[in-house]
Amino acid sequence: MTTPAETTSAAESGAPTSAVEQRLAELGLTLPEVAAPVASYVPAVVSGSYVYTSGQLPFINGKLEATGKVSTGELGASDEPTVDPEEAKRYAAVCAINALAAVKSVIGDLDRVTRIVKVVGFVSSDPTFTGQPGVINGASELLGQVFGDAGKHARSAVGVSVLPLDSPVEVELIAEFS
Repeated sequence: MTTPAETTSAAESGAPTSAVEQRLAELGLTLPEVAAPVASYVPAVVSGSYVYTSGQLPFINGKLEATGKVSTGELGASDEPTVDPEEAKRYAAVCAINALAAVKSVIGDLDRVTRIVKVVGFVSSDPTFTGQPGVINGASELLGQVFGDAGKHARSAVGVSVLPLDSPVEVELIAEFS
């Protein structure tokens, strides 16, 4: 699997980076360009001192690296492609990085983020899969590593039958900023 570190970023183009982007770099990650919407919406909206992101898919270099339902493979009866829960957890982290790129696109500097308020994660799940919280931990853990205590958030992790483009996971977030 490729990682978000393989995407282009402001750091690679010589532009100054924020402390948040420096923490991402310490984790071997870079902020990608904001993913183009796949329908009629915008990646992020500011309302007052909050940024609400649209659901972000795990695009890496502009494409989904995996599609299908998340499954342990133990009881799944589907002949559709499946994604291992640990792999899906890594994709949830990619979604979180893509969400941070969307946040940056509307507030200019991730150092302005004072708190990640809420994360909502959707997991395209085999009917027998019940480990959605563990998958979305990929996003939550990354946000904690990047923002420390300000990255602790309320959260929902929801299993769904299908996601756009047959993505295994989708994450949206609400961030407070100053």
